[in-house]
Amino acid sequence: MPPRQPDDAKLDRIVAEARRAAAQREAGYRERALKMYSWVCGRCGREFTRANVRELTVHHRNHNHDDNPADGSNWELLCVYCHDNEHARFIDHVRGAGYELAAPASAPATSNPFADLRAMLAARDKG
Repeated sequence: MPPRQPDDAKLDRIVAEARRAAAQREAGYRERALKMYSWVCGRCGREFTRANVRELTVHHRNHNHDDNPADGSNWELLCVYCHDNEHARFIDHVRGAGYELAAPASAPATSNPFADLRAMLAARDKG
C-alpha cells in the first residue's frame, strides 16, 4: 500500500482556522490583560510563566463581565484559587446584604400530579 499523501487544501484550511482563532483570542479581554499587566496574581503574588499562565485569570473588579474598558481599569489578574475565593467572598457579601442573586421565584404550581394517588393505591390494593 503506498503512503498517503497529505491533503494540502485541508492543511491550509486547518492552519487558516488556527490563525483566525488566535487572532480572535488576541482581541479578547484576557489576552489584552495579559499583555497589559505582569503575570503575577494580584492577591497572593504568585508569578506565572508561559508554562502555567493558563492558571492566571482576569477578574472583573466590579463583577460585570461586560465592562471591559480599553485601559483595563476594571481588570486584575488573579490565580484560579484567589479568583474563586474572590467570587465566593462576593457571593457571601451579597447574601449577607440581603440582595437576591437568583431570579425571583416562579409562580407556584397550579396542579398536583399526586392528587388522586391515595385513591389509586387504595383501589389497587382492593382489587
